[in-house]
Amino acid sequence: MRPSCLHFPTLSLLACLALSACEPTPPDPTVRLTGSTMGTRYELKLVPAPGQTLPADLKAQVDALLTRVNQRMSTYDPDSELSRFNRNPSTDWIAVSPELQQVVAEGLRISDLSNGAFDITVGPLVNLWGFGPEPRHDQVPSNEAIAQARERVGYWRLHARAEPPALKKDRPDLYVDLSALAKGYGVDQLADLVEARGIHNYLVSISGDLRAKGLNGKGQPWTVAIERPAPGQRAVERLIRISDHAVSTAGDYRNYFEQNGQRYSHIINPRTGRPVLQTLASVTVIGKLDLQADAIDTALMAAGADHGFKLATDHHLAAFFILVSPDGKNFQERHTPEFEPFLLPQQP
Repeated sequence: MRPSCLHFPTLSLLACLALSACEPTPPDPTVRLTGSTMGTRYELKLVPAPGQTLPADLKAQVDALLTRVNQRMSTYDPDSELSRFNRNPSTDWIAVSPELQQVVAEGLRISDLSNGAFDITVGPLVNLWGFGPEPRHDQVPSNEAIAQARERVGYWRLHARAEPPALKKDRPDLYVDLSALAKGYGVDQLADLVEARGIHNYLVSISGDLRAKGLNGKGQPWTVAIERPAPGQRAVERLIRISDHAVSTAGDYRNYFEQNGQRYSHIINPRTGRPVLQTLASVTVIGKLDLQADAIDTALMAAGADHGFKLATDHHLAAFFILVSPDGKNFQERHTPEFEPFLLPQQP
C-alpha cells in the first residue's frame, strides 16, 4: 500500500561512529527515537543534561509533529493542504496556513536565487517522468508530453503573501511540489521541538537531512559522513563536523531508471523538462536551517557541475560537490571555501 506521505530518495549522509581508546568509558547517555515519516525514516539522538528526564510522551509528540507536516505539504496525500491548493482552480488569493506559506515563500526565494534551476512548480514534469505520487512507469515520455507539461511549469506564476498568509497562482492548473523542501522543514521543526523541551545536545534527521547542536554522548562534536555516490554501495567519501548546523545532500544515484543504456534520474531540469544528464553525482550543503539546505542542494544539482559551483561560490554557500567519471568508477571532489571548516582530515 502506497504511503500517503511525501516521498524522497534515500540520501547520502551516514551516521559516523567515533572509536574510543581501550580504556573504561562512562555509559553513553544518548537517547534514540526512531520512526517512519515521508516515505523514509527519522531518527533523533538526544543527549539529556545530567539529571534531566525526558518527557515520557516525547516520541508521541515527534510523531504528531511530523504527521502535521505531512498533512500540510504532502503531494501523496490527496487531502493534504497542498493537494487541495493544487486542485483549486481559483486564481485569486487562497488562504493557507502560516506553515505552508513559509515553506512556499522559501521555495520561491531559492527558485529566484537559482534563476529557475530550482523550481517548486516542476511537479508536472516530475510526475510525467514517473518520480511523483503516481505509479512508477520507468518510461521516457514523448517530446509532445514533455512540452505540454513544461507549459504548466514556472515559479513566477506563483505568489506568496505573509499577512494574512495566502497563496495565489496565475494559471488554474499550476502544481506546487514541496518534495525538496518539506523534509528539511520537518528536520527544523524537530530541532525546535527538542529545544523547547530543554534538550540542547542533539542530532535529528529525516533520511539524509540532519541538524545538530552541541555535543554527542561522548562529549565530542557531532560527526557525520558524506556518502560516496556509488549505486549499490554504502561507502564513506569524507567526514564532516556539523555541530550547530544543518546538512542536506542531493544525488542522482539512488532514485533513477534506465532505458536503452541511458540513466534517467529524479533531478529534473525545469528548463528542458528532462532529467539532468551530467557528471555531477551529489551535492552536500551546510547551513543554519535545513529548510534552506534541502532546497539549495537540489538547485545546485539541477544547475550542474560548473554553473552550480559558480552559483554556490557567488552566494558564499557551504557546498561540497562530488563528480563521477563516465564509467562511474572514479570520483572527484570539489568544495567552496565556506565548506572547508567542516571537513575533517582525510584518513591515509
